[in-house]
This record gives sequence, C-alpha cells and structure tokens, in this order.
Amino acid sequence: MSRRRPLAGQAGQATVEVVALLPLLAAVAFALLSVLAAAAAREQAGHAAEAAAVALLQERDPAAAAKAAVPPGAAKRLRLARDGRRITVRVRPALPVAAVDRLLTAEAVADAGPEPSP
Repeated sequence: MSRRRPLAGQAGQATVEVVALLPLLAAVAFALLSVLAAAAAREQAGHAAEAAAVALLQERDPAAAAKAAVPPGAAKRLRLARDGRRITVRVRPALPVAAVDRLLTAEAVADAGPEPSP
C-alpha cells in the first residue's frame, strides 16, 4: 500500500490561504474590541453622570464624584459639562485608534432635579 503524497503546490496553498485570512481576522477582532469598549464607555458615562448628579444634590463637587465613580483609566478619558443642575458626561472608549474612539464616545445625562427654592 503506497501513501499518497500531497503535491508541493497544495501544501503551500493552505499556508497562503491562512496568511490571506489574517488581516480579515484582525479586522474582526478589532471590531469586536471596539464594540465592547464602546459598551463599557456607555456604562461608565451613565455611572459617572448619576454620581455627579447625586454629588450636586449633596452640595459636593460633581466632577470629583464623577471621576471617583469610574475606573482610573476611564477617569482620564471623562469630560463633564454642567448646565445648572443638568450634568452631561462624555467618556471616550479605550481604543488604540483615535479616530475610532472619537466616533464611539459615549454620552450620558443626569438631572439633579429642580433648583431649590429659597
């Protein structure tokens, strides 16, 4: 019984196909990472906005409360805006491509209620 040996071209063909798929696999992995990072940024923005609104009600610093409500890495990517008793928090996801993380920036708004009456 003799063994069939693959033709030399067929063995190389499989390697070429795998190498050709590597950029596609890298793109899919990056897309998945981007979606997960955007979801995490959205959650962090929501937590930070709520913490800032509660701090405002307790007459504490809303910016410090927002930064304390998220992990240290996210605190560096957090931007807070205040309009009266309305807090808007934006968190950029942690991605290596700046253009993509700007597109996926998450925003959350929290309201601390009406202005207190005198």
